Amino acid sequence: MKFQLRLWTRGKNMNKKNIALVAHDARKDMMVDWVGRHRHALADMSIFATGTTGGRIADAYADLSVRALKSGPLGGDQQIGAMIAEDGLDGLVFFVDPLLPMPHDVDVKALTRLAIVYDLPMACSQSTADAVLHHLATEQDV
Repeated sequence: MKFQLRLWTRGKNMNKKNIALVAHDARKDMMVDWVGRHRHALADMSIFATGTTGGRIADAYADLSVRALKSGPLGGDQQIGAMIAEDGLDGLVFFVDPLLPMPHDVDVKALTRLAIVYDLPMACSQSTADAVLHHLATEQDV
């Protein structure tokens, strides 16, 4: 498959918001459960997720619009980073496992840095993810 320069359409230019969902292996079940609790709000959004996380979400909730990118260590984190840099996302939820060493810690830091640089709402826990999702679901475009 050839790389598509534009994998997304900016949420505020359409009726849907774009949200990225990323979860480390030990947090994938937590992400799938979180999506299930918020599936009605997420149904009005386009979801972009790294490979395995996106596949698990799509399998569990076929009614949601999920685009699974590459696996995080194989470039999925960079694909999401590019979306951030190109103003293609409205929010990012990244469930990091803080208790295990991260072989691709550099990718985690890069996504965090980009989210800060581009002032993208980013959540790393369920409670902050709830807040970011509530903000995105209730925000009015100007």
